Amino acid sequence: MTSTGAGQKWGLRGIAEFLVVGICTVAFLLTIFSLFATMLGPHSAGSHDFVEYWASGQLLAHHANPYQGDAIAGLERSVGYPKDTITLIMGNPPSALLLVLPLGMVNAVAGEWLWLAMLVASLAVSVRVVRSLHRFPKGPLNVLAYSFSAALSCLVLGQITLLLLLGLVLFLRWHRSRPLLAGAALWLCLLKPHLFLPFGAVLLIWIVRSRCYRMIAGTGIVLGVSCAIASVLDPHVWVDYMVMMHAQRIDRLGLPCVSVALRQLVYPHTVWVQLVPAGLGCAWAVWYFLKRREEWDWVEHSSILILVSVLVAPYSWFMDQAILIPALLVGLYATRSRALIAVFALMSAGIEIAAIRGVVLVSPFYLWTAPAWLLWFLIATRNGKRANTPSAQSSQDGLVHVIP
Repeated sequence: MTSTGAGQKWGLRGIAEFLVVGICTVAFLLTIFSLFATMLGPHSAGSHDFVEYWASGQLLAHHANPYQGDAIAGLERSVGYPKDTITLIMGNPPSALLLVLPLGMVNAVAGEWLWLAMLVASLAVSVRVVRSLHRFPKGPLNVLAYSFSAALSCLVLGQITLLLLLGLVLFLRWHRSRPLLAGAALWLCLLKPHLFLPFGAVLLIWIVRSRCYRMIAGTGIVLGVSCAIASVLDPHVWVDYMVMMHAQRIDRLGLPCVSVALRQLVYPHTVWVQLVPAGLGCAWAVWYFLKRREEWDWVEHSSILILVSVLVAPYSWFMDQAILIPALLVGLYATRSRALIAVFALMSAGIEIAAIRGVVLVSPFYLWTAPAWLLWFLIATRNGKRANTPSAQSSQDGLVHVIP
């Protein structure tokens, strides 16, 4: 190639990278602006999903039913939640009420800032633990995890999924050295157990095979304590929860995920169709584990399990994809392709821009996201090696040095 041709190639690459950085930076700044505009607004606590956790915490702290629709509606309206909007009711099981109980002891504004601080800390700790587990260097690729669109959506909306992410990475961190604490960390994953079905199937087989029953004990202890506290404050909490779930029928919502799309395509009124992908995912996960059982390593092999678990979940929201951050970080460091890193950044930025422009979370727009992350991961890790060479690392750093 002539020097002129090489110069044109690098010139075009530079322009392309500048555009990628510019688009991603704008999307990130707009999202952060949206977050602070929400937090500093006159009725900030009532303008996003945080209000459902605060309302349940308030009711539980006063020994009332934390799932009672009319009472929740009254509390939400009192802090500015729109009157013409469907009441938000916390759909997590009673074991999760321990997390929202502190919100029942403060007003909505203080609780909102406390909740945001907890979510930000969960994200920061999670990325740091993942980097430590894989011995990833301190570099700009980590910024792509902090600015992942699903994680930012959790912060803007006040969604609880970042706590599940924390539980997952703490399990990966402690499963060898501190199985009791690893089991306790899994309690956070049980806040939305339907997101971990293939992962959980492999986990149960691994626990039995390795006789790591202290992990089950750790989960049982925290689960028992959390349920006991909720039951003391509301003796009928489990009945209240079942009544609410039967009335809400979250499983029948038209959510943008593969399982719901399959049900709507095959037979919209048959809910069991939504379980078919999860069943197939569990069968695949067991096969995947048994094939590697002798050299099984949770840090190495869990990425694909998490990606598949989210893909085949009976139902899920887009924000739930925040638990994919450990797997996606593995892909970012595995690939030697600057183009793949750019594709990841642009996909994430595109979702952020769509959210800012008002694409609602139940929109079919989000249906492609979970399959896309799985496909991207498989392509990024196809050589099975991380880009640890100085030339490859500098190549990656050059692309994302200012991508937020």
